[in-house]
Amino acid sequence: MTATAERRPATTIFRRPRSTTGFWAWITTADHKKIGIMYGYAAFIFFLVGGLEALLLRIQLSAADNTFLTAAEYNAAFTMHGTTMVFLFVMPISAAFINYLLPLMIGARDVAFPRMNALSWWIFLFAGIFLYSVLVFSDPAAPVGVEGVAGNLDPADNTVLGGMPDGGWFGYQPNAGPFYSPGTAMDYWALGVQFLGLASLISSVNFIVTIFNMRALGMRLLRMPVFVWMSLVVALLLLFSLPIIAIALFMVTFDRQFGSLFFVAEAGGDPILWQHLFWLFGHPEVYILILPAMGIVSEVLPVFSKKPLFGYAAVVFAGAAIAFLGFGVWAHHMFASGISPVAQAAFGLSTMTIAVPTGVKIFNWMGTMWGGRIKFTTPMLFAIGFVAMFVIGGLSGVTHAVVPSDWQQTDTYYIVAHFHYVLFGGSVFGIFSGLYYWFPKMTGRLLNEKLGKLNFWTMFTGFNLTFAPMHWLGLQGMVRRTAYYPPEAGFDFWNLVATVGAFIIAAGVLIFMFNWWRSKKHGEPSGIDPWDARTVEWTTPNPTPEYNFGVAPTVTGLDDFWHKKYAEDSEGRPVRRPEAEETLTDLMETGIDPPHPIHLPAPSYYPILLAAGIPLVGWGIIYHTSFVGKLLILVGVLVVASASFGWSMEPLEEPHDEHDDSDPLGGGYSSVEVDD
Repeated sequence: MTATAERRPATTIFRRPRSTTGFWAWITTADHKKIGIMYGYAAFIFFLVGGLEALLLRIQLSAADNTFLTAAEYNAAFTMHGTTMVFLFVMPISAAFINYLLPLMIGARDVAFPRMNALSWWIFLFAGIFLYSVLVFSDPAAPVGVEGVAGNLDPADNTVLGGMPDGGWFGYQPNAGPFYSPGTAMDYWALGVQFLGLASLISSVNFIVTIFNMRALGMRLLRMPVFVWMSLVVALLLLFSLPIIAIALFMVTFDRQFGSLFFVAEAGGDPILWQHLFWLFGHPEVYILILPAMGIVSEVLPVFSKKPLFGYAAVVFAGAAIAFLGFGVWAHHMFASGISPVAQAAFGLSTMTIAVPTGVKIFNWMGTMWGGRIKFTTPMLFAIGFVAMFVIGGLSGVTHAVVPSDWQQTDTYYIVAHFHYVLFGGSVFGIFSGLYYWFPKMTGRLLNEKLGKLNFWTMFTGFNLTFAPMHWLGLQGMVRRTAYYPPEAGFDFWNLVATVGAFIIAAGVLIFMFNWWRSKKHGEPSGIDPWDARTVEWTTPNPTPEYNFGVAPTVTGLDDFWHKKYAEDSEGRPVRRPEAEETLTDLMETGIDPPHPIHLPAPSYYPILLAAGIPLVGWGIIYHTSFVGKLLILVGVLVVASASFGWSMEPLEEPHDEHDDSDPLGGGYSSVEVDD
């Protein structure tokens, strides 16, 4: 069986690409699965970059008064580590899962706007390249004014790392403003994050429309998998929070490039305004990072516990409640900034309140495992690790609701320990659980279980060795964001332990990479249903066909695939249906050999062309005072405008055979014929 795009003669310069395989097929694709795969690989590469930056930090802090990095290099490394892990790894790898799985889990052919989906991917990739082009094009400069405020303490300190952004991933003003962070590094940071936000904003609208408009027949909202629900909640969070940070980043860019004074206190500006705007985005951002992992874990735990998710509706509504309350707790990041006691009390209470829906989720995950026939596969181990580590991170986070306690903990390593338990022990463990669980869906093979379990225990051990000691270091007074500490402080031992743990994590990541590479080529074939799964994406062959479903699915209940295979006995225990194997065989046959032609999203050159113009505009803004800068702005605008015009003139679909109305998912796409 092969799937080939129908060839038609081009009648216009705005013709569609013709390549169906190879390099150009990936460059021009609008297939949500290919876009998800590209998101995943790019995000993982940035994960490696961010991890290397973290190792540099840990080497520097492994001993007192270490000189491995200068102060400028240290500031640059922790700024880019945080920025990379938040904006270039966890967010896009969540987008990778959502892109690949969302249409499959709701029984759709693709997302609502396939070419916009491609545009968001290419904007993300070019934004990441733009952000790291600071290594090549940055113009570092020593600070003007008070010596020692900014990272670059001396012009001679401007090594390769010293020329990178050094104002923290949070970009606090005025420290990251033009006075204390001159040069162009922080301009790259502000514009790079702005472009990344644009990519996420486009994706969020696309996912929302897809979920509300493209669900399979019978898939009501409360029949959707929890991962789809969490994807919807994340998309709504992005939709309402990204405009806030966009406004703040525009202010930063105008302060740095055009002489405005939004955050300059001496001129009537307000540096605290930046903190309000940043954390109005930044705290919902925490849930943008963690909710997809919660959705993944909510899919994995029931499968390997052989039980339905305990309290499905409660888990769904708890996720929605977390998102809603997340917009009302931002100022607990600012208790030490001088906000009023009334505000401190209000935000302390709201911080305690948001622990309630989080606790509901944890209770339901534990209830799912309780009494289940647990199978300790690698995806299950990572999911259980997620729950355990997230509980620890959540408990340390609740202490920040107590204002006097928060005052003591602010800017210490206790905070570093807390958010890494949430975002590494939480998000990253959840992501690895999903990678092991859905690897067969992408490749048709299984990751090696022995290597997988070694991967888990290595990362689990290294993670706790790295970040558990940071709680104690913070409570002993070790300040974060500093490159040095004196020997008499007594921080040496636990810092050395944390550094050893970081390298153990790195070893775990290398094991995973080897497992992925080996299993893609030589892994055990997965078959159609390797995990005895519950959700509709597993009703298609593995790897997923280009057209997703041979026949449009009809959903009759929550965990529809499970109920096709199992009934209940008189005591409510699951009993496999006699016709289950026949059902799986039928699904395999219709998935491989659809009964009619299927129409798929047509590829296009224009998303990558449009996205390519955006970094040109960014470089032009940074160097707008020069002729080259003005030229870059002009060329970038022309590229964006030309690609937009070409996109608008591109035919909605190529000529194809008369549409087959028997396929309710097939309208509006270019023809793909399936031949034996």
